[in-house]
Amino acid sequence: MENGVLNKTLKVLLGAYLISLSAFTHSESYQTTKTWFGDPDLQGIWTNSTLTTLERPDNFIALQVNKNEARKASVIASKGSDEYDNFLKEGETPKAGLDVGGYNTAWMDPGTELIKINGVYRSSIIISPKNGKLPWDQKKRREYFAKDYRRGFKRTDHPELRGVGERCIVGFGSSAGPPMMNVLYNNNYQIVQSPGYVMIMAEMIHDSRIIRLEGSHLPELIDPWMGDSIGRWEGDTLVVETRNFNYQHIHRAALRHYFAISKDAKVTEFFKRISDTEIMYRFSVDDPDLYKSSWQGEMPLRLQKDRIYEYACHEGNYAMANILAGAREKEK
Repeated sequence: MENGVLNKTLKVLLGAYLISLSAFTHSESYQTTKTWFGDPDLQGIWTNSTLTTLERPDNFIALQVNKNEARKASVIASKGSDEYDNFLKEGETPKAGLDVGGYNTAWMDPGTELIKINGVYRSSIIISPKNGKLPWDQKKRREYFAKDYRRGFKRTDHPELRGVGERCIVGFGSSAGPPMMNVLYNNNYQIVQSPGYVMIMAEMIHDSRIIRLEGSHLPELIDPWMGDSIGRWEGDTLVVETRNFNYQHIHRAALRHYFAISKDAKVTEFFKRISDTEIMYRFSVDDPDLYKSSWQGEMPLRLQKDRIYEYACHEGNYAMANILAGAREKEK
């Protein structure tokens, strides 16, 4: 084996080892309760809402953030939320011709503070590469996006070729994953277990991912919307490997992050309950079609007492008909 290949292999193995240490060293003393059939119990309703974004913002230098920086981030977010609503002053009327806006902040739930792991605030969900940025292969990225994969964002000639988020098939921004990302609102998940299966239902678009335990992957020609997930237990950690991603779910775009998962990627997730109220969730993305190296992230999932209610999305979607009808008028 050439030295370059050997060094690269050693770096990948060392990175995986360090990720394992960073996520779980503080929780070794916690004794996970078991389900009635003997598996570690991950069941409940959880949230990943946080101000921490996938990639590290340029105003942060390191992964770890001190209390003053974290407090400042919370204040800025709160101020921005107030300004977003842009309430009219007494006697004012909306100006004609301007964008009336979409949701107000009553509908939003992005989180109020940065994530905290081992008592320390984090500036990014990404922990590898060390700079907190996605390791795009820019040449492959340009070639990939030069193909017809972006068609759904601008198509006006077919309702079934619009983006999957707009069609309310899969949530925007990889909310349901994998990997499961925090978005603008509806950052809640319900985990249900039964012998041989784990189900994760995302509040956003009520996407439900059924993970088969100790199984094998489906044939490549079967590509579910959220990929094909199989899992296994390694001690008290649930390890989930997902392949066979659907080509229509490549782009994972949200207001606070943008990345892509090609149809031939492999995403590995790790779920470990570290307390009565937290699951440590970490993941690794291996996608040589788009990235120069694999990349990893981690965040806590926090237990919620509230229930998840029905999420209605596509019902009464007048916008779809208007988009298509408007395009036909423009063609005339």
